[in-house]
Amino acid sequence: MSELLNGLNDRQREAAEYIDGPLLILAGAGSGKTRVLTYKMAYLLEEKIVRPWEILAITFTNKAAKEMKERVESLIGESGNDIWLGTFHSVCVRILKREIELIGYSRDFNIFDELDKEKVIKEVIKKLNVDDKKYPVSLIKYEISQAKDKMINYEKYSKDATGDFRKEQIAKIYELYQKTLKQNNAIDFDDILMLTVQIFIENPDRLVYYQNKFKYILVDEYQDTNKVQFLFISLLAAAHGHICVVGDESQSIYGFRGADISNILNFEKEYETAKIVKLEENYRSTQNILDAANEVIKNNKSKIDKNLWTQNNSGDKICYKTLPNEYEEVEFIVEKIDDLCRKNKMKYSDFALLFRTNAQARVLEEVFMRSGTPYRLIGGLKFYSRKEIKDLTSYLKLVQNQDDNIALKRIINEPKRGIGDTAVDKLDALALEKGISIFKLIQDSNNITGIRSAGNIIMFRDMMNEIISKKDELKISELMKMILKNSGYEAMLNEGDKKENEMRFENLMEFIGVAMEFENEQVDATLADFLDSIALVSDVDKLDDETEAVTLMTMHSAKGLEFEVVFLVGMEDGLFPSKRSIEEDESVEEERRLCYVGITRAKQKLYITNASKRTMYGSTSYTIPSRFIDEIPEKLFDDEGVENISLRKRKSEKFIDPEYSQAEGIISRGVGSLDSVSKYNKAKFGLSVDNFLKNISGVSSNAKSSTIMKDNSNINYAVGMTVKHKKFGTGIVQKVESEGEDYKLDIMFDKFGFKRLMANFTPLEILD
Repeated sequence: MSELLNGLNDRQREAAEYIDGPLLILAGAGSGKTRVLTYKMAYLLEEKIVRPWEILAITFTNKAAKEMKERVESLIGESGNDIWLGTFHSVCVRILKREIELIGYSRDFNIFDELDKEKVIKEVIKKLNVDDKKYPVSLIKYEISQAKDKMINYEKYSKDATGDFRKEQIAKIYELYQKTLKQNNAIDFDDILMLTVQIFIENPDRLVYYQNKFKYILVDEYQDTNKVQFLFISLLAAAHGHICVVGDESQSIYGFRGADISNILNFEKEYETAKIVKLEENYRSTQNILDAANEVIKNNKSKIDKNLWTQNNSGDKICYKTLPNEYEEVEFIVEKIDDLCRKNKMKYSDFALLFRTNAQARVLEEVFMRSGTPYRLIGGLKFYSRKEIKDLTSYLKLVQNQDDNIALKRIINEPKRGIGDTAVDKLDALALEKGISIFKLIQDSNNITGIRSAGNIIMFRDMMNEIISKKDELKISELMKMILKNSGYEAMLNEGDKKENEMRFENLMEFIGVAMEFENEQVDATLADFLDSIALVSDVDKLDDETEAVTLMTMHSAKGLEFEVVFLVGMEDGLFPSKRSIEEDESVEEERRLCYVGITRAKQKLYITNASKRTMYGSTSYTIPSRFIDEIPEKLFDDEGVENISLRKRKSEKFIDPEYSQAEGIISRGVGSLDSVSKYNKAKFGLSVDNFLKNISGVSSNAKSSTIMKDNSNINYAVGMTVKHKKFGTGIVQKVESEGEDYKLDIMFDKFGFKRLMANFTPLEILD
């Protein structure tokens, strides 16, 4: 009997020791799943069941992969370094570096990020002479990404689109987009998995090779896998069935990205001999926090029964506070944090504010800046999206892959060197005509003799050729310094706005520091490896636990993290759960899982706050407290919270306070159809719709008629119709679904993405 597992509890040990077939570890929040996975890998190696390179372990963030690898090495030594351990994307990139030539790419391919992707789509739309108002970049990006997640290439997409004019247009864009990527010897983020699976399907011998290589497969966060990820794992495990997946369906929160909760719910159907082990003992939170989480999530239908418990004490009760508006809400939180830091000697890094939507971040930042309380906002302008970082990265990409026209177009005149858009367009057309990349075109000076800025183009070419010649001689960080000097970028930053340029220079120095750290961690680091690593990085990967500041982040970003004290901000119906999800059971269930995730980030203390009225997108509305608050028993709240709930209930029942009108909250946010209002009020207040309208306080008759009694049912909405919304701007109708006497409209807005709206309660202007 191995002594290695003595530190695990009974259920954890059972999971770590089981090696006889498919295994599903249902790991509740804070139950030590990373510990179990780590010890399981160590156990497999200690017992010589497999060799390190025969283990494939998949995590969802680079940070988690690094932590897991360090833990394994601490248990069994350096041999743990030979495990294939990483995210789906990093593992698949590793496979593609070996196998991508089988599908017509070369191994020095570049990975296009979201900004590169948008640039290509814009170029494609322009080349096809497509109306970018009817087919906005956001829509095309979404359609292509969704297709790739479902393993639908442009040929199949085009075939399925036959007879649907709108889909046929998107198919043409998708086809040219994909062909443009291939001409650039580039792939996008979604291609990484799709092309790997394509290689397996089209080359059975390579699939057999990797099936034999990976004798044991472990997958973390299995509830967040999508179709292509499921396919990738299923193909590899099909030969031997030695697969262990770890997850918690109660934390499946990425449905909007294509994650399919049925992957974990149906694991037993996929693997009939599967063993299930539940990890329900929580090591993170107090029992009061866990009880709140258990009570909320039990209202979901799509779940596997489990109950989180802990040997920790009951802890403080939950604080619930309603403030008059969103500014006072944040001011209350800041005061609480400062008070706890003073009295309890806590650190600012012990606190996190979790919010539902990025639109809330502006007020949070405003109040924190004004108060002087240090904070860090996760998910703002990403480091690698900053202009100067994108510029230097593009230089590196061109050094690595001279077929990358997108990188070349970005830097050929950055800094300014007298090569205008007209010249670049001519180069692009000539290169396309000759079937070569722009950089290869300009190697022959005869190709550019007719272009006015030919001399400047030749100077750029010679400068880049010199840098490329040093690629294998210099370290990555030294190559970056050479680029900044030789390109004139460094000189440019010494001119102009001193303060702005200093900040940009500091960012570039930090980027060089990233490269130096990468070089220290990987002795044989190559430029290709470095570019792959930064292409796959996420905001959470860069989260520094030592930063002395309050963390502000969305609940989605908080997955996998923990804090001593957590504030759930803006807990209001229409905001959380979101307005779009309120009328769909499945959507509300995902929102509830997100609430469960938010609650279980807290270790010692949980605060829930909302505002009586809130201004968002330029519109002020009275609010209704989130239904999720009602799902938490009053006994779990502190005295102030119970008093707050009781006061709210009294006001709701009597409709006596125009400053806190539950009815007006429903109307202002347009929760849905009249039916929805009727159901809500029968359940909450025992009122019919007629009585509901008679009892509204603080709402004018005009407001009633314009908001509730509006009837757009005579408008024939159609897919492809361009509409304009007062808040969301211009959008394209994607789907029209009958809902009683109303219509449910799926609309892709240019700036705000997908929204689901009820026609009779939505002020829409038909543009075409």
